[in-house]
Amino acid sequence: MESAFEKALRARIISWVQERAEANGGFLNRAELLDFHIDGQKLPIIDYSRGIRNPASFGSTLSIVSATDGPYDDTESEDGLLHYAYREGDPWSGDNRKLRNAMATGAPLILFRKEVPNIYTPVAPVYVVEDYPEDRTFIIALDESFNYVPDVRHMPEPDRIWALRLAKERLHQPAFRTRVIVAYDTQCAVCELKFGSLLDAAHIIPDSHERGVPTVNNGLALCKIHHAAYDQNMLGVTPDYKVQVSRDLLEKVDGPMLRHGLQEMHGRTIQLPRRRADRPSAEFLAWRYERFGVRT
Repeated sequence: MESAFEKALRARIISWVQERAEANGGFLNRAELLDFHIDGQKLPIIDYSRGIRNPASFGSTLSIVSATDGPYDDTESEDGLLHYAYREGDPWSGDNRKLRNAMATGAPLILFRKEVPNIYTPVAPVYVVEDYPEDRTFIIALDESFNYVPDVRHMPEPDRIWALRLAKERLHQPAFRTRVIVAYDTQCAVCELKFGSLLDAAHIIPDSHERGVPTVNNGLALCKIHHAAYDQNMLGVTPDYKVQVSRDLLEKVDGPMLRHGLQEMHGRTIQLPRRRADRPSAEFLAWRYERFGVRT
């Protein structure tokens, strides 16, 4: 059983990670994770060189890192769960023992997605729900309820649908937000607001559409008011990156937010990512701008 002290400390760390990530725009950088202090003591939240963090004073793993280009075969399966490969060495000691202990005690972990160098998207809490020694794999779930699924390899259809929904909400959407906001240097493409907590990653082609891929070139970093206006086709972006405000909004008379926050954006050129590959697709923008034209 996890000690009361470790349980409380773990909860405080997870809370800090969530709050700090939201302030940044959904992510943390490597330096702040390695330099984390609590109660006057330094306690890195990730390991300096490995994809797992097992503080010496903890009985169970604190965090794991999943990277698409990492040395281990960590994969998301079609069931919405993460298959996390054993760490090297003895499968019954060291890192693997502490992960197995997290499963036995139900201790929550932090999963960090590393898809941009030195930038980590946190997903917490997550839980180790199964261990498959024959495959040298742990199964990581995004909700504690999966501890009570008798066989996660053969989940009933309602459980599988729920797992996939969680994966989209807690893995894929936050990772998309990170990639887009980082690409735009943490600023709104329309008004240049630079407060990460007030920025969203807006899909150009909605993610509900079959062409709505979660790639950076299908995204725009927008502040919350411009995101809302874009989603409602009150604000559009042309294929050559010009901001257009709907006629209805341009003709209205209201306070300074409408005037300075929306009407004065009409005709501006959006701020673009530095990397050409990250810039919004002209094809996607054209598709979306057609819908804006119909609305206006």
